[in-house]
Amino acid sequence: MDQEIGALAGRRTWRDRLRAFLEQRWFTRLVLGVILANALVLGAETMVTGAALEVLRTVDHVMLAFFVVELLLRLVATGWRFFRDPWAVFDLAVVGVALLPATESLSALRALRVLRVLRVVSAVPALRRVVDGLLRAVPGMGAVGALLVLVMYVSAVIATGLFGRTAPEYFGDLWTTLFTLFQAMTGEAWPDIARAVMTEHPSAWIFFVLYILVVSFAVLNLFIAVIVSGMEEISEEERQDDAQKDERLDALAAQNREILDELRALRTRLDEDGGPTAG
Repeated sequence: MDQEIGALAGRRTWRDRLRAFLEQRWFTRLVLGVILANALVLGAETMVTGAALEVLRTVDHVMLAFFVVELLLRLVATGWRFFRDPWAVFDLAVVGVALLPATESLSALRALRVLRVLRVVSAVPALRRVVDGLLRAVPGMGAVGALLVLVMYVSAVIATGLFGRTAPEYFGDLWTTLFTLFQAMTGEAWPDIARAVMTEHPSAWIFFVLYILVVSFAVLNLFIAVIVSGMEEISEEERQDDAQKDERLDALAAQNREILDELRALRTRLDEDGGPTAG
């Protein structure tokens, strides 16, 4: 029984040491450096041919092997908790795509090996916070997106009825009008579209100006507001976590001081009594 307990304790210690090794700053920077170098290699592969291309592919395979070993070490160090971390699963997915066989049916997926560059997001805490903020804002962005679709649909029905005969290439049917309004929402060539309609409908500028004001300056800015709100929530949670860590550290420091004071008091009493009695 004692041997089993000792073996379990040794295993935990070994995993803890491996986890501490993987979390060291120099190793994290090494992984980030390999990710960035791999991005340059993947880009260079599209610009060279012949022997240089073979060299770059060999370097890419070496870097892929490094990523596989790194993920295996993280899996061993954390166990099944590895799959509870969304960023770890993301890393596993983008590296796993590069391991697919280079067959004709999977050639498109093999082209996605450039997704390994996205591991920069999981390796840089600042980028992780940005992505977490975006994900936190998804529900709000869905509501704003629904509002945008509703406004565009109503505007498309109105524009098709008003300008369908005047400019059928832009407003001939509902789908064509929706695409035209989407183009206008992006600010691309909407004055030309408006002037083409205004040749027969001089007051059409009212519709376009109101549409641009509502969609481009109001609804689209709501997306930014929702994303900023999500980022603020992430920042607030991080501040609360830091405050809780500081409180725990202060409490631990206070306990240590109390223990030291008790030890000093005990030593003082022992000195006053002439030391501990033997036998």
